[in-house]
Order: sequence, then C-alpha cells, then structure tokens
Amino acid sequence: MRTRAPRIAAVVVPVLLLPAVASGCTADPVPAVETTSAPVAADPRVDALVHVTDATVAAAVADIDASVKAAMDATGTPGVAVAVVHGGETVFARGYGVRNLDTGEPVDEDTVFAMASVSKSVGATVIARAIDEGVVTWDTPVQENLPSFALSDPWVSANLTIGDLYAHRSGLFEHAGDELEEIGYDRAAVLERLRLVPLEGFRRTYAYGNFDITAAAESVAAAAGEDWADLSERWLYAPLGMTSTSSRFSDLEARENRALGHQRVDGAWVVSPEPRRPDAQSPAGGVSSSVTDMARWMTMVLAAGAGDDAFVSREALLPAVTPQIMTGRDPAVSTMSQRAGFYGYGFNVTTTAGGLVDVNHSGAFRLGTGTTVKMLPAADLGIVVLSNGEANGVAEGIAGRFADIAQYGAQRQDWLGLYTGIFADMAAPLGTLAGKDRPADATPPAALDRYAGVYRNDYFGDATVSVVDGALQLALGPTGRWTLSPWDGDVFTFAPTGENATEGTVSRATFGSDGSLVLEYFDQHRMGTFRR
Repeated sequence: MRTRAPRIAAVVVPVLLLPAVASGCTADPVPAVETTSAPVAADPRVDALVHVTDATVAAAVADIDASVKAAMDATGTPGVAVAVVHGGETVFARGYGVRNLDTGEPVDEDTVFAMASVSKSVGATVIARAIDEGVVTWDTPVQENLPSFALSDPWVSANLTIGDLYAHRSGLFEHAGDELEEIGYDRAAVLERLRLVPLEGFRRTYAYGNFDITAAAESVAAAAGEDWADLSERWLYAPLGMTSTSSRFSDLEARENRALGHQRVDGAWVVSPEPRRPDAQSPAGGVSSSVTDMARWMTMVLAAGAGDDAFVSREALLPAVTPQIMTGRDPAVSTMSQRAGFYGYGFNVTTTAGGLVDVNHSGAFRLGTGTTVKMLPAADLGIVVLSNGEANGVAEGIAGRFADIAQYGAQRQDWLGLYTGIFADMAAPLGTLAGKDRPADATPPAALDRYAGVYRNDYFGDATVSVVDGALQLALGPTGRWTLSPWDGDVFTFAPTGENATEGTVSRATFGSDGSLVLEYFDQHRMGTFRR
C-alpha cells in the first residue's frame, strides 16, 4: 500500500524551509533595493545578513498586485485577499477575484474566509490570554481540567500537558482522529477514541495533528467553565475588534460577505458541493476571519507583550513563538546539509536564509481553502494571505515572494512554482489500485450475501456490509457510506470522498477467510482491520 500523503485538511508548510531551488531563479524579478543598512540589532544573538527597511517593505507591498495576479493566472484560484502589517500598523489590505464563481461577487478586505490550520496559531493566543487570566499554564496537565481525556499509556495521560499537545509531541500518529471526523464522529467521540491509538515517542517525536490541539483547548475551556468558541470571542476577538472572526462554522455560513470554497473537478474550478464544516476540530481548524481582522491579530502577536498595557504578556506568549520541538528531520532521508524546522505552541518557528526569525503557519482544506500567516518579528513585519481555492500553494507562494523582496529587494527563487509543485504531489490519488483497471481475468466474487454482516473495530466502530439492489453497500460511522465494487475474488473497491480523500482515490476492501475485512483507506496505521 502506498503511504498516505499528508492530509491536506490541515497541512503545515514551514515557509522558507522547504527544499531549495536555484538562487536567483525567478519568473518575475523585481528591481533590487539596497539592503546594506545597519544590522537588525546590536545583540549578536539576533543579528542577520539582511536588514528590512522602509524601502524594501514599500517595494514588497508595491509588488503584491503583480504577485497575486501571477498566482491567480497560473492556478485559476477564484479569490485571494492579502494584508500586511508593519511598525504596528496595517499598511496594506486588499481583495482580488471573486468569493463565489457562480455569482461573481468580488472579494474585498473584509471578506471572511475559512482559516483552516491557521486556527492553531490564533488559538495559541487564546491560551496565552488564559494564562494571563490565571486559568492555566502551558505546563498544566490536560487531565487536571479534562479528566475524561486519556491516551493509551496511563503515565503519558497523567503527565500530558497543554503545551505537549500544542507542540504535537504527544506520541499520537500524524493526524490521529481526522479519519474519525471524516466519517461523521463529533468532537467528544473522536477525543474518547484517541485512547485506543498506540503511542510512539512521547515528547521526542513531532507528529502534526488536529485533535491533539483540540483536546488541549477543551481542557482550557473546561478550566474556564466556558465553551471554546465563546472563550475565544470573549478573550481575543471582541477585545481586538475582530468583528468578523469566529470559531463556529454557523457564523461563517451566516455572513453575507464570505468566500465560498472551490475545488477543481476534472481540471475545472467549481464551488464545492459541500462546505467544510470543521466544528469538531474548531480549535485546530475552525476559525473564520478576514484579512482586516487578521492584521489586527498579527499586530498584537508582533508586539509580543511590549508595554505596560500589553494585550497579552510576553511571559504567556513567548513560549508559543519559541521552538519547542524539531520538525522536518526524517532520519530516513535527511542529510547533514538540511536545515531543521521547529514548532512552538501552534506556530512554526524557522529562520530565513538571511538569518531572520520567521514565525508562520499555513492552513488548507481540500474543500476550498488555502491560507498562510508569516511574520518577521525583528522587522515588525507580517503578511496574511487567504484564498478560497483548494490547497494549491498560492498563499505560500505570495507570502514567500513578499518576504524575499522585503529582505533582499528581489525575489530570490520561484516560491509559487515550488509550492504549487509540493501541493500537487500532496493531491495525488491514494490507494494501490488508484488509476488502474480491473484485471481482465479477475475472479468473480462469491455470492454477495456471504460478505454481508457486521464487522467490529473498536477505533472506527462497526462496519456494516449489506446487499442493496444487487450490490454490496458499506456503512461506517455516522456518515460513511460507499458502494463496494468487485475487483478480484474477495477484493472489492470503493471511492472515498470528502476532505481527506484526494480526487481519484481508490481503496481496497479485502474480505478474509478468517472473517476479517481490511479497509485500505483506513488502514494507514494498521488500525483498519474489522472482525465479523
């Protein structure tokens, strides 16, 4: 079985630390601006080879229109919005394209987009506010306020902290729980079933996920005696004047000026038939906002607790934007020459080629969202890019080009080409039979009623196989429903759809003589065997 690609539903793309392309290779160069000013700071610990100036920022801002046009022309992405903050002020905010291909309604700076995994960074600042309120700390054990939550190891369960989950270092496998959400389980059910997942590398291994952060946020909400969405509104959105921001899908759905998600179907962009409803993992992927609101948020983060009247204290926020665990180092393929990335609490924390700290996060839904925030704290500079097309690298490409010009006066490499290629690889169909035709000499299946029955699996729940109108039907979880098509003997296939199934994905469903049923799509971590 081919290993499943990282799930687009919640991808993290550490900007500026992906495989490099040739320096100076650029499809749309811009005039160079002098960058040989004084060092970033006198402190050698924050010294850098580049120095962001008002002139380079102005050049980067002036390039945004051309950058967005190039990205939209290259990909067909329906709508994009961009905002830039510098020196504590919003210096740019603009919308491009349309928020709905069917109606042609334009995107503006107040159009609300689904934020996807940028929600993790936003949520981390809610936690920082909770810390300032004395409700929790990053080191508070999750079970202290959420005693019902447990993982498979009792010692880990008792010692697991809010920070552990926000740093993705719990020992859960990558995206644990997403497959349960995909078949209709709600937040409580997913969190309950995580105790069945084998753990590996507690506090030693980084494995990105959504329901680890969701569990941490639930613990904080329990400590405050309030729903997470209400807590986020009261402690973050309302005080910052983020009037278009929410952690509930119903609020996004009710807004008139909202961007609908779009997908490519057979190469053409269409409005997604079903919107992504991420309430089950809201703290990790359920925020919706506009670039106007996100600019206010970035300004707050970049202030980093400065001043006596700081919105959030330095002590509470700094751990979130400080490296907590190393990422991007696969022992099987890494070399000594590759730079490592790092994750804080809900933020990527990396370093640009010029030596500046880069605090960032990306988000994506296959059902129609691509987002990124990118901040260079030493320059008091940040950019947010939101798009309403399925994850394709547009947001990261625009942000990467902007950061290059702000630092070096010119784009150093083709970030759009780099990221669109990466996302294209991630969108490849899943399954060993994807793209293949049924064998001409395939063995017919047995009588269909021999396969019918209930097959048990503690993690996924019962899989029910029924004969309906002369075909096998598979029901799994509250909403998982598929037709099983004969392939070869006791092997059938089905075509998963939804957030995590890329276009063209095909899954085997193999009935064993021992009464087993193995569903390939759900067996990525050897948890997809069901027993009659």
